[in-house]
Amino acid sequence: MTVPSAIRAAVMIALALPLLSIGASPKKASADPLVVDLSNHLVAITTGFTGTNVLLFGAVEEEGDVVVTVRGPDQDMVVRKKERKVGIWVNSESARYKNVPAYYASASNRPMDIIASPEVLLDYRIGLQNQRFIGESKLSDDDQKVYREALVRNMQGAGLFGERPAKISFLSNQLFRTDIHFPANTPTGTYTINVYLIRDGRVASVKTTPLVVSKTGISAEVYEFAHRYSALYGIIAVIIAVVAGWIASVAFRKR
Repeated sequence: MTVPSAIRAAVMIALALPLLSIGASPKKASADPLVVDLSNHLVAITTGFTGTNVLLFGAVEEEGDVVVTVRGPDQDMVVRKKERKVGIWVNSESARYKNVPAYYASASNRPMDIIASPEVLLDYRIGLQNQRFIGESKLSDDDQKVYREALVRNMQGAGLFGERPAKISFLSNQLFRTDIHFPANTPTGTYTINVYLIRDGRVASVKTTPLVVSKTGISAEVYEFAHRYSALYGIIAVIIAVVAGWIASVAFRKR
């Protein structure tokens, strides 16, 4: 994180502190136990977008563990099995999954298996292993496991599923921060960020904040045109390719 962004983070965290103390003097129970915000609620994807980090920061009223999950918009995905036939790898069987997040990442200040029990993590769908992908009913339990592991492995290879939770740093007993990384191939859409305050293995408070990933500038206009007028876009792309090839052939011919 650069020096200006570090200063900005410190200022924003400092501004969050008074929110915890509001109403705490006469009635301590009325204070909000968890305050959370982002350095930016919009990730703008431009033509030269190579990935970015978004700072999540906050404060807790009393000591506790903090867990963060970031889930992208749900989508349908098809996982295909490849087989080698006559020396060539070809697609054979496949399985379709629903409610697969286009992106998933998590963060915690301590290992999650120490913070809460597997039952609590499952109830709140915390952790990649607790995401409920809906597979085709025709698959056996063994096939479900094989295809699910392949799906997760492919998404991790693309950098869209975090292989392990990121680190949440506590700057004091109350202030915390973490960086959420979005790679260059981050899908567009509205992302849901959940922040959990956990004490004694139980969820004491949950805060949810949205984050929007959107294309902007020329890339957004081209993307919208390609989806709205797909046939025309295909024709234009072919024409441009033909013209570019002809110009290149003329240029090399003159040499």
